[in-house]
Amino acid sequence: MALLDPNKLTADLSPTWAGYLRDWDRTLRAGNYPETTRYNYLLAAAQLARYLAEHSPDPDPEAADAAEDPTEVTRGHVEAFQAWMIETRSASTALNKHKGLQQFFKWLLVEEEIDRSPMDRVRQPKTPQKLIPIMRDEDTKKLLDACKGKTFPHLRDEAIIRLYYNTGARLSEVGNLLLDDVDLNTESVHYHGKGAKDRRVRFGPKTARAISRYLRARGKHKGSELPDLWLADRGGRRLAANGIKIRLKRLGLAAGVANVHAHRWRHNFAHEWKRAGGNTGDLMLLLGWTSEDMPRHYGASAAAERAQEIQVQLGIGEGV
Repeated sequence: MALLDPNKLTADLSPTWAGYLRDWDRTLRAGNYPETTRYNYLLAAAQLARYLAEHSPDPDPEAADAAEDPTEVTRGHVEAFQAWMIETRSASTALNKHKGLQQFFKWLLVEEEIDRSPMDRVRQPKTPQKLIPIMRDEDTKKLLDACKGKTFPHLRDEAIIRLYYNTGARLSEVGNLLLDDVDLNTESVHYHGKGAKDRRVRFGPKTARAISRYLRARGKHKGSELPDLWLADRGGRRLAANGIKIRLKRLGLAAGVANVHAHRWRHNFAHEWKRAGGNTGDLMLLLGWTSEDMPRHYGASAAAERAQEIQVQLGIGEGV
């Protein structure tokens, strides 16, 4: 089932709002934007429309039609919506909506539907920097121990965990793999990254063995004719990224490991790479990053640990 259904997303909006969002989605599809990005962008705009219709005491009486027409939205409307998002959700969620709305009103400018974006002077919400803990080897071992066995789910889950652990890939990149994306001859995987940025990444012998064992079991499993790499336990269906997310949480509960999600292995990969003295440029290539801000963000949770290790080695303050 597709993540994005524009008609469902805009069902309760005014005809004008719904029409603009359908047209914008067409432009995004023509630009080959990933479905997840399109969904997040359209959801932000649809939520603004619903807020204006249901919650907003209009801060600008001269733009009282904003709930009916996005071209009437003002800076005051956006700021009120953003403050509401912070109060009812979080600053991080508000920041995501801010970025989506920036793109929507930029599109309206290109379409010459507005003369100036209401986002021009709206500040991005400040978000507290949360340090995401890395997934330590002992925790990964507990999860792999929970996957020991010869049943189809055991073999599949071990292969999934080892790919995250070994390559630092995003949840969706592993979740959306096709059979043809895995090459056991070169022990490499072809990831389809954000923004249609593909890359090929090598994996090690233990991961190769886990994938080989899974593929042998997959060949006898219902749904083996599907192009998708990961299959559900039953029903001959693909196991999508969201299903993997749920599965990882359940494995964490079974293994006694808290807060299990794919991005913790991504942080771990960046941490271990930097700890070993790896080059930042090479790390960016392997993890599919184009901005140098990303290595800093992903390294933040482990930077203090590395600094403490050096502090102990130097013995500052222990000389007398």
